[in-house]
Amino acid sequence: MQIHIKRGKESSIERGHPWIFSGAIFKIEGNPKNGDVVDVMGSNGAFLARGHYQQGTISVRVLTRNENESIDQNFWNERLRLAVELRKKLGLFRPGNSICRLVHGEGDMLPGLIIDWFNGVAVIQCHSLGMYNSLEAIKNAVIHNLGESVKAIYQKSAETLANDSGAKNGYLYGSCETPHIAEEYGHQFSIDWINGQKTGFFIDQRENRRLLAQYAHGKTILNAFCYSGGFSVTALKANAAHVDSLDSSAKAIVLTEENIKLNKLEKNHSSITADAMQHIKELDKNYDIIVLDPPAFAKHRDARHKAVQGYKRLNAHAMRYIKPGGILFTFSCSQVVDKALFNNTIIAAAMESGRQVRILEQLHQPADHPINAFHPEGEYLKGLVVEVL
Repeated sequence: MQIHIKRGKESSIERGHPWIFSGAIFKIEGNPKNGDVVDVMGSNGAFLARGHYQQGTISVRVLTRNENESIDQNFWNERLRLAVELRKKLGLFRPGNSICRLVHGEGDMLPGLIIDWFNGVAVIQCHSLGMYNSLEAIKNAVIHNLGESVKAIYQKSAETLANDSGAKNGYLYGSCETPHIAEEYGHQFSIDWINGQKTGFFIDQRENRRLLAQYAHGKTILNAFCYSGGFSVTALKANAAHVDSLDSSAKAIVLTEENIKLNKLEKNHSSITADAMQHIKELDKNYDIIVLDPPAFAKHRDARHKAVQGYKRLNAHAMRYIKPGGILFTFSCSQVVDKALFNNTIIAAAMESGRQVRILEQLHQPADHPINAFHPEGEYLKGLVVEVL
């Protein structure tokens, strides 16, 4: 089965972009179904790539540009080998660390596939039907590369695929009771991939949590949008004077309190169940540090303007109430809000707050969330550490 590209539309594919958009397609041969492997041919008939087909804006997710490379078990074994090797280079399988992102989609040359690793349990999310159809080979590749260290493999794709995909969550290999304890830089976290958001834990803030520890000693901290309390645990372990964990979700607060208790940090911690935007507008207490790690305010370009206004209001409120000399850790995980736009939004918030602000650190996703050099869209997490004078 072949996808033929319009003349003049080959350039992005030739430059290495892993997506082929429907508007670039001239004709389709062979009647491929969603999830099928197809060959992509240039307007001159030459082979360009091979990947998973799916009807929609992104019509093909590229798996290989090598015409002689079959999408067989050897392919999956080799891609997972490269992914595991990188995480070992990063020291993410050493004592004290048993949490990492094992496969990060396009960044690991496997577009549409996410695998997170929690102390022997691999949790898979498929964002394309092609990946979902390949689960057996992916499972085999995980076991082939990680051997006896694999206790269980759980796939959780019902939430990430279309309702008509028939995707069901469940174990592909072994089983494991949840919540399951895993470690990040020696901090213990209770992970529940079955009932928790996404794969159960937000791994992408690992290095930013570690950075917070450098600022936290003796400080009073507000961790807004705390989810499972990752920033709170790290700050308290670094001898913060007190941490308030804030989230609108009662479930998130329960997760946070479980993790605080697991690390024996209850003494200097309080939980607040409230709407973060409203709560920060009415702060009656000055904090030394405020962490703002909201969920994505925009998942599509048509919501970008509204998202930017939301980020501006949220950060302006925090800047108004933080102590003079206070530190703000602020983030956006909205892919459609790029780094420049986010930075400009924080500057606009500073102007609105009437406070002097200087940027101390520019933050991003960690190295186990690699960005394909030919797919800049993969850089989704942006953050700043700013001092508010």
